[in-house]
Amino acid sequence: MRPVRADLHIHTVLSPCGGLDMGAPEIVARALKCGLEVVAVTDHNTCRNAAAVMKAARGKQLVVFPGLEVQSSEDIHAVVLFGTLEEALDFEAWLWEGFPKVLNRPELFGEQILIDEENRILAEEPILLVQGARRSIDEIVTEARSRNGVVFLSHVDREAFSYPAVLGPIPVDYPVDALELTCYATEKTVENCRKACPSFPLIRNSDAHTLAQIEPRCSTAFLVEEPDFQNLRRAFRNEGGCRVLDPWKV
Repeated sequence: MRPVRADLHIHTVLSPCGGLDMGAPEIVARALKCGLEVVAVTDHNTCRNAAAVMKAARGKQLVVFPGLEVQSSEDIHAVVLFGTLEEALDFEAWLWEGFPKVLNRPELFGEQILIDEENRILAEEPILLVQGARRSIDEIVTEARSRNGVVFLSHVDREAFSYPAVLGPIPVDYPVDALELTCYATEKTVENCRKACPSFPLIRNSDAHTLAQIEPRCSTAFLVEEPDFQNLRRAFRNEGGCRVLDPWKV
């Protein structure tokens, strides 16, 4: 077993709020510079730029997991991760059944650019990605878990787009793998979350929309045998000796 540092919440140029510096090679280079061994690509409601980052990381000491930051029908954000791109794309297809056909307005929300591993533009997504899907947070969590995904509630200390902000206290038996706090959560906020939600691992990610937001302090270490998806899932569920190392105690 050894500690592996991961940032499991990173956006690319496909997210309309993502900076134009969030290209595939740039994310890989920045992650390696920050000492990360694992990252996850989690654009809003889509995983379609994950392939670019995964290919850009080939031959380098960086593991890239495909994922999505899903926005539920209640406007709650949750990150869903999978071990393969095919699994992530299948989940996205399920999520997009009945997805609202609201068009993006780039001048208002930003561009939504699909790229390859060398940042060549493949297409622009016309449907606005930063909107609620027609799936409840309960449906999203249940579906992700049924597909062997990992799911955690995003930035639960935020006053918008978080489970507590929308629905109130998180049930003690809610079937998610972890709770994410923002990178700049205060000690008091962290302690209050530990007291209110003692049964969940707490993790910290960058939620990066620009390269500068990817930094060592905005990450979480996992005690695992290897930096692969099976070991990550075991760590979240405290199985086989794998576990999450509390970011505020390491």
